[in-house]
Amino acid sequence: MQQPVLNDRELVEMYQQGNEDCLTVLIERHQKRIFSAILFLVNNRELAEDIFQDTFVKVINTLKKGSYNEEGKFLPWVLRISHNLVIDHFRRNQRMPMVHDKEDYSIIESLQLMDDNVQDKIVKEQIYKEVRLLVEELPYEQKEVIILRHFADMSFKEIADATGVSINTSLGRMRYALINLRKVIEKKKLVLAA
Repeated sequence: MQQPVLNDRELVEMYQQGNEDCLTVLIERHQKRIFSAILFLVNNRELAEDIFQDTFVKVINTLKKGSYNEEGKFLPWVLRISHNLVIDHFRRNQRMPMVHDKEDYSIIESLQLMDDNVQDKIVKEQIYKEVRLLVEELPYEQKEVIILRHFADMSFKEIADATGVSINTSLGRMRYALINLRKVIEKKKLVLAA
């Protein structure tokens, strides 16, 4: 007989009661999403791995102290911790992240391009490269909401929770990001259509 799938809140409670395996389940359940969000913000796989590990060290310490009280909002809570660690890193280093393709990582691959014919794929890849470069010109908060929404596939509620702002602020940042992207596209007279 198959055991029922436990939700995050139940797993957190069981972990706090001493069941170490529950943390492993939580990490495996959310690892891809959390790591992807970190990687998009820092654009460095080794740094992303370090921040991911630091995030879970902080999660473990908070859970062991009994200070966790997010009431079933485990993923947004962990994303907020990772987001804060990314901000701390950039504050320490006084620089903003830039997203570029690496030998072992391509943003385009993460977009899950459909199996179109080769010519369509090439056109789409070029458009995604151009859009990615345009996104880099946005202010940090606007760039962040676009990355979390379109690349980490987060809802505006999850983005709000992860970044510590209201849903309206997240929506406003997206609105301004899109307005600013349109302005840049018009200014550069770009055509982004396949």
